[in-house]
Amino acid sequence: MSTPEQHDAVSGRAPRSEQVAPAPGLPADPVGHAPDAEPALQITELAKRFGSKIAVNGITLSIPTGSFYGLVGPNGAGKTTTLSMATGLLRPDHGTVAVHGVDVWAHPVEAKRQIGVLGDGIRLFDRLTGRQLVTYTGMLSGLDRPVVAERTDELLALLDLTADAGQLVTDYSAGMTKKIALACALIHAPRLLVLDEPFESVDPVSAANIRDILAGYVRGGGTVIVSSHSMDLVQRMCDHVAVIAAGRVLAAGTTDEVRQGQTLEDRFVELVGGRHSEEGPAWLRNS
Repeated sequence: MSTPEQHDAVSGRAPRSEQVAPAPGLPADPVGHAPDAEPALQITELAKRFGSKIAVNGITLSIPTGSFYGLVGPNGAGKTTTLSMATGLLRPDHGTVAVHGVDVWAHPVEAKRQIGVLGDGIRLFDRLTGRQLVTYTGMLSGLDRPVVAERTDELLALLDLTADAGQLVTDYSAGMTKKIALACALIHAPRLLVLDEPFESVDPVSAANIRDILAGYVRGGGTVIVSSHSMDLVQRMCDHVAVIAAGRVLAAGTTDEVRQGQTLEDRFVELVGGRHSEEGPAWLRNS
């Protein structure tokens, strides 16, 4: 199993002559994404403090290109803060982040072109309709209007939002809002998708469809990082995982390496601790 110390190494860039086909059903990138030996995301000694609270305490992670990477941890572990710094939304106090070799803070525009983000709790322009929001996001990404229109139609259909495309986002359900935010994250065909709790409030059918879309995206050469509290979902979906607690990496590597023959949930509880063996107070058991 990889250790945090082993995650400091960044391998050299591989030749980029061979094209990779876009994921089935997703908007094609006219440039194409070529295989790359260097990490999709390299986080090195990242740290962030809010007043007296240390939210992230020297995290180092290397996310392999083409991986489906799960980030798990208890509430307050530092997952969202780490992802916010990794995607250029929050400036770190210390450390560096590189997306396919591009420093996020030294070259933010170039780095952010390669990233699609679905943040937990990030506000959308919800006075737009669903179609307008995805179109607007695509135009902001620098895509031509005909390309934006075609990709918007494809994404709305993929996410089962075509019938609601003319409705204001403010009137969407929580699950529909999650899906339209995912469409916005995908519209510019990024090389790296960073999704913070993407399945929260999403119904089982929509969640299954989203998983299929993400699996196709990874098969086409993309990289997905997903933060989730659902251990079963991460175990079934992700080929790599990192366990974070108190702003530190407790374990990282392939999912099988981290599990060590246990379920991911049991291994997580073993690493993080905090499970109570008591059955609760007697009055509750006898009620």
